Amino acid sequence: MAKKSDTGSNLFYPDTRFERLARRPGGVERDAALERAQAAVDDMKSDFSVWIDNEFATLNASLKEIDSAPGNKRAMERAFHSCAQLRDVSGTMGYELVTFVAKTLCDILEAYIAGAAYDKDVVECHSNAFMLARMEQYRHLTPEQVPEMTAGLLRVVEIASIIPSKNPSKTGR
Repeated sequence: MAKKSDTGSNLFYPDTRFERLARRPGGVERDAALERAQAAVDDMKSDFSVWIDNEFATLNASLKEIDSAPGNKRAMERAFHSCAQLRDVSGTMGYELVTFVAKTLCDILEAYIAGAAYDKDVVECHSNAFMLARMEQYRHLTPEQVPEMTAGLLRVVEIASIIPSKNPSKTGR
């Protein structure tokens, strides 16, 4: 389908299979589709704690490899992949604090992969934060509900010079 623009040029929009299917009559109403999707997520939540435990074990195994050989890029990439999985899925399942911790650790792992100096204490701090975030009493808290923890993790990352300070006047840099 072409459309004339003010400049005299023709704009062409591809007609994809998805667009054709979306325009077809029938299907499921939006609200019903959202209800089904939410029900599916709720069903998965019961198995999520098992999944998160497995993913955390995988992450820890990779972090131990990195600890014994800090230059091991493959272990760093495996750790990043596990951490990214935790970051990307946990918020959907109601584990916002796990998502926060995973996001900051992903930033650290990306820096390590790019060549930043490995710091065992920074990784250990985040690993301990993961352990805490998975505990029943913290599991469904948001980062805003534990400001000491979240500010501390951000500060640890900042001190490690992996993420530059957003406000240089506060840190004296």
